[in-house]
Formats: sequence, structure tokens, C-alpha cells
Amino acid sequence: MTRKVLITIILAAATAFLPMSAQDKNEFNPVQTGVNSLNIAPDARAASMGDLGAATEPDANSQYWNPSKYAFAYSQAGVSLSYTPWLRKLVNDIFLADLSGYWKIGSDDNQAISASMRYFSLGEVNTTDGEGYASQSLNPYELAADLAYSRKLSDSYSMGVAFRYIYSDLGFSSSYAGDISKGTSAFAADISGFVNTYPMVGRNECQWTFGWNISNIGSKLAYNNGNDPAFLPTNLRLGTAFTFPLTDFNTLTLAFDANKLLVPTKPRQSDYDMDTPEGQQAYNDALTEWENMSPITGIFKSFTDAPNGFKEELQEINMSVGAEYNYNQQFFIRAGYFYENKNKGNRQYFGFGAGFSLNVVRLDASYMLATAQTSPLDQTLRFTLSFDLDGLKELLGKRK
Repeated sequence: MTRKVLITIILAAATAFLPMSAQDKNEFNPVQTGVNSLNIAPDARAASMGDLGAATEPDANSQYWNPSKYAFAYSQAGVSLSYTPWLRKLVNDIFLADLSGYWKIGSDDNQAISASMRYFSLGEVNTTDGEGYASQSLNPYELAADLAYSRKLSDSYSMGVAFRYIYSDLGFSSSYAGDISKGTSAFAADISGFVNTYPMVGRNECQWTFGWNISNIGSKLAYNNGNDPAFLPTNLRLGTAFTFPLTDFNTLTLAFDANKLLVPTKPRQSDYDMDTPEGQQAYNDALTEWENMSPITGIFKSFTDAPNGFKEELQEINMSVGAEYNYNQQFFIRAGYFYENKNKGNRQYFGFGAGFSLNVVRLDASYMLATAQTSPLDQTLRFTLSFDLDGLKELLGKRK
């Protein structure tokens, strides 16, 4: 198995797109990026609401969705551990593990620092040499570690910045060719904002929030010793949520997120007349431009470069809608739906989940039910265990 084939297989597995045979070859054109595992939601709460979280109530997992929410967190500190078996319908050794946490700082309760680390294992991959004999048994992986700072700029608005280190180890050595492929790394940053208000609806005080996050703004990845460059999954997420009381101890939250990759579309040969020298030259020029394009230029280019114009640009917007029922901050029931256009990946699924909280610890679980029968994402489970360090401190104080 050659290095290029191996990388292609791994990237396809991480993206989890449906086979192209299920789509129109002329219209199926997903945006291609490196480190696709950064697009996988880490926590069960957000997953059960259709993979959304830009404007939901702050929790220990806000680092992935919108770090600026931490400035409005009720507890002084929290930490969570999430585990997701990935593509279990295809293999049984791919998984995502995520550790996230935050700490409120300062005497005015308006600042927070937060961090997370995620590890995505692609399981065991067996390679062969040039004659077809077994060569190596590999365990490729991707990881990311980040640190963020958030601060209230007013009573109702906060902003946050995050800095991230990313490493993708998809390389291996080919001794018969005297070739060694190493992992590639990149640095990225996020910038985000969060609006938190309490409007009155009738006699009830409700909560309306709005959040935005531009994530993974950073350097490109140099796969295959720089011969196969890849953009980071730079992403724009906008979201809103509205919470209203049902009774004294019951609330219902409705939320919506819209999401777009800020990555230019890679040129395809099918969009050019490859039977003529002019068409071949135009394709090669477009491919060279794409490969040499800077990440910042790519962000702006991503709004105008779809081959089919504005219609295809709209297809690149993913949408999530979800709801959460909350009983006295102790019991939660959630549901949601995620939609991605069939020409951009066709990830369409329902999310369901529940959570239980006992002052110090909370356990959340989610279940994904894909609407497409052939989707490898169907029946995906996630588990998240969260700890409220304020509650733990209070509990230890009472014992003393």
C-alpha cells in the first residue's frame, strides 16, 4: 500500500462521507480539509441536540463550541471527559477522546481560562510492500491541545480567544523505497463572542443567547512531505438559543446553529474540458493556485469559489436544531437534528440523549440515528462525565 493511498483512506474514514456512488458525480463536491477529526463533536450533550453549542448554556465542554461562554459560567470551575466510539458500523477500534475544563479567575467573576485536549485514534492499519506482502502495522492518530481566555466586555456580552496546536500522524516508512513519511503539525487560533440576555415574556423571565465562533484559523498541513498540502478546517459557527420556564423547576431550551467551512473548494477535473490542452492547462493552473493559496486568502475565497455559484455556496452551510428539557438542573432530556446537503457530504441524522446530575458529577449520553440507511455514522454513541469543582469543594468542606 503506497503512502498516498493510505492517506486517502484515512482522510476518507475521518470525514465519514457517504460513497460517491450514492451521489451524482457531477454535483457531489464536499469541501476537503486536513485533520477532519476536528469536525467531530466531542461531548454527548451537544451531540444529542444535533451537534450544536454556539449559544447553549455554558458547561465544561464549551471550549469546542464557543470559549467565550465560559465568562458567563455559573460555577467557578469544571472539567469533563468525553468518549466517542467512531464508525462502529465499519470498524471497532476508531475512537475520539476529549478532556476539557475551565477556571474562573479575577475577583469580578468576569474572566475565565480554559483548555482542552482531544485524541482521535484511527485504529490499526496494516500496510503492504511493493510486492504485496505485509509490511507494517500502524496506529495513526490525530491530536489537538488548546488554551483559551474569555472575558465579559459588558453585563451581557463576552469574547474569547483560543490558541491551538494540532498534530496529525498519518505517516509511515517504506523501507523498500527508502522513503520515510512523518507526521505534520499546525498552529491555529479561534475568536468568539457570546450575548446573554434575560427578556421578559409575559410574566416570565426567559433567557436569550447568541453566539459566534471562527475556529481553526491557522497554518496549512504538509502531508506527504509537503506534496499534498491541506487546509485546516477553518470554520464559522453562528447560533442562538431561547430558554423559557415551564414551571418553577422545569425549563425548555430551543436552539439553532448554522455552520460553514471557511475553506476554498478544491478544483475538480470534471469541471474542466480535460479533452483539450486548454482545459488541462486551466485545471492545472487552478490546482496550483489552490495548493499555493494562503489560509487567510482561502477564508475569503471560500464565499465565492463554488463551481456552481451562489447556489452551491448555500449548500456548504450545515444546520442544526435542538431542544433540551431541564428538571431542576438534575435531569435532562435532549433531541436534535443535523442537516448537511447531499452534495457536500450528506450527513443527516437525529440525535437523542439524556443527562443526570448529582451536584458534583453529571453523566450525559447521546445516540445518533442517521436518516440515510448506508451512513457509517448510524448508531453512534457518546458519553461525557463532567465534574463541578465548586460542588466538589463544597462537599469536601462539609465533610471536614
